[in-house]
Amino acid sequence: MDLAGIADPVEQWEAMTAVAKAADAGSWDSIWLFDHFHTVPEPSRETTFECWTATAALARDTSRVNIGQMVGCNGYRNPALYAKIASTVDVASHGRLYAGIGAGWYEHEWKAYGYEWPELKDRMGAFREATEIIYRMWTEDDVVFDGKYYSVDKPINEPKGVRKPHPSLWIGGGGPNVTLKLVAQYGDAANIGGGNPDVIREKTAILRGHCETVGRDYDSIVKSTGVNAFPIDAGDDPKKATDRARGPVNWEKFSSDNLIGTEDQIALKVEAALEAGADYVIFYVPGVAYDLDLVTRVEQVAKRFA
Repeated sequence: MDLAGIADPVEQWEAMTAVAKAADAGSWDSIWLFDHFHTVPEPSRETTFECWTATAALARDTSRVNIGQMVGCNGYRNPALYAKIASTVDVASHGRLYAGIGAGWYEHEWKAYGYEWPELKDRMGAFREATEIIYRMWTEDDVVFDGKYYSVDKPINEPKGVRKPHPSLWIGGGGPNVTLKLVAQYGDAANIGGGNPDVIREKTAILRGHCETVGRDYDSIVKSTGVNAFPIDAGDDPKKATDRARGPVNWEKFSSDNLIGTEDQIALKVEAALEAGADYVIFYVPGVAYDLDLVTRVEQVAKRFA
């Protein structure tokens, strides 16, 4: 619902681009997109741009900042196609791609677009195979894979990308038996915990154990987490201050989904996440499409931890 307050689709697109350019001009490491066809968590007729198309466009609208998806839905693209798309965008961005991948969860969206909605065990099994295929297509020639869910027979993926040793693979989710094992085997980064320190501690401990099992350097993996935050000044009325950013979302949901507070209060949330084991924070800031000053305000919080 981030663009619901803008009527014209071209203006919506340019608002997104303006946020990306503002981040690119600042000190942010990265900008992020969701991989959804509909609004979340409920479908509506509001604008939702396709993720990889937007990623490629923003790669050319920016020059410095890394560009990622949190996360790409495995079920929406054959993994060999995903590997090819990501390799192309990595080149287009001059090596600035953070390629996000996850198993997917939005049942309504899958069915609406004609994708079969598998049981969880099958979604995770397909996710496991897909991650291996993607990684191997970035690192090997003449890949042959014959699995339960996918098969490839020597696909030619040239160029494989320009970031070395391969495009950066960010794996989202905290499942202990599949997802975090895949991070230990193939991932450059994990995304876990949603900013909750207790969950971050739990998941990073599991990830560390998987790294020990496979002989992976735990410290070589980025442990990212998400923080939803809207900065206000001390003494501001939170409801009034967030009026435009909320759009059609009611106050109760907006205030439960986002930390609405001063920069000091947001910094405390970040500090707790970092102390719990995260080392990278991805901020979701509602309302940036209407107020680019929010990009700068949250950047000031992030700079405290640089």
